Amino acid sequence: MATPADTALPADWWTMFQDPLLNDLEARATADNGDIQAAAERFIQARSLVVAARSELLPHASLDAGASDNKQSADRLFRNGATLTQTSEDYGGLVSWEPDFWSSIRNRVRAQKQFAQQRAADFAMARLSTQAELARDYIQLRGYDAQDAIYEQSIGYYERAVRITENQVQNQAAPRLDLARAQAQLYTTQAARLDIQAARQVMEHAIAVLTNTSPSSFHIPASPEFHFIQPTIPTNVPSTLLQRRPDIAASEREMAQANREIGIARAAFYPHIALRLNGGFEANGFDLANLANSLWTYGASLHMPLFDGGLRRAELQRTWSAYRETRDTYRMKVLSAFREVEDGLSLTERLTKENAALEQAVKANLATQNMTMTLYQGGVGTYLEAIVSQENTLESRIHQVEVATRLYHADVDLIRSLGGGWNVKDLPTMDQTLSIAPLQYDNLHHPKPVGDVTASQHPEQFENLTAPDATSSVQSRN
Repeated sequence: MATPADTALPADWWTMFQDPLLNDLEARATADNGDIQAAAERFIQARSLVVAARSELLPHASLDAGASDNKQSADRLFRNGATLTQTSEDYGGLVSWEPDFWSSIRNRVRAQKQFAQQRAADFAMARLSTQAELARDYIQLRGYDAQDAIYEQSIGYYERAVRITENQVQNQAAPRLDLARAQAQLYTTQAARLDIQAARQVMEHAIAVLTNTSPSSFHIPASPEFHFIQPTIPTNVPSTLLQRRPDIAASEREMAQANREIGIARAAFYPHIALRLNGGFEANGFDLANLANSLWTYGASLHMPLFDGGLRRAELQRTWSAYRETRDTYRMKVLSAFREVEDGLSLTERLTKENAALEQAVKANLATQNMTMTLYQGGVGTYLEAIVSQENTLESRIHQVEVATRLYHADVDLIRSLGGGWNVKDLPTMDQTLSIAPLQYDNLHHPKPVGDVTASQHPEQFENLTAPDATSSVQSRN
């Protein structure tokens, strides 16, 4: 049963179910799942945008060079004795810088850093969602295995019942109606088992996709055992919930970005000043080292909009509204998070009690099934009583497995609603969001990882999912 505790969930929370095969699958999905890797790449792209925004704070320098050779016609009018061939060369450089007097550029940089942090939180949410979905699918698959085993046992029991009924009919101790009922019960159960087997195969394919494997050759051996260890889940509600939910952290970072957008819109009302320095050499020929052929220009420019028809005021109004929208969205996410936790606690508590009651009901129905069949064989009871008892037994056993599956699903959902062991401290700091330094020219293909965001260093290994080494068969360790 899920109970409050003071300790946080572990990052590998699925290990609390104590299933080695689930642990292996979760490790594969965390490392290779395409959705998780795509979220990591979006974070890398956001880090690049931080560098692009920060570059506006620094001076920009460039070099220019040009050369030309011009030959004129000897019969050109008004040539006045000039040479037929003229060579022109120029070399120079340009340095420009825009002082950020009104914090417009700094606000853009901070907004991009907060956007990168939002992407990091989105990555954590994508990872948690994938891990939770895989755990739910695996639990459902094992639930189907347990139901398939129950149907197999029941079919064997019903086949025995058909043989007993045939003997009773041959000995004229029972009507043919009893035999028809026994056969109908057997065939119906066989058909129901096929439905379960089909559903299991679909679930197996879903797990294959989550682990970035081709479903065609992915296989998990069946196991009739359905005894996960129900984890003791720490709740810490409400003191630390806001620090453990990646989606709440992403929403908060989005609200911070919207606040920076207001500052950017305000800066548009003030003049923009730019400084420029240009210098170089220009000559007809190759005498560029002569200072007499040098040239330079420096100066400043000021741009101050006077009338724009309300454009800047409309933009400021929009940013204020956008900020209020993100604030309202954040508040609703927080309330929804508390609701999800409370729902999860209530559901796990009720399902735990329901599962315990059904386990007792299964024991009682099994005893009733055996007794009614014994009475029927002895000629004391009717087959109608026996078949009703058998149907009740099968129904209660299947229902108990379904409720147990729902219980484990509720545990996974509760863990997900608590953030799955994630903490806001796992987010990269604003300074860590910078992916490259101003003069860095190496490690551009794969920037250094920061926070808990990890991207595949060799994505090309997943380009051909139909290759022999891209498929696998998972072996059970249970």
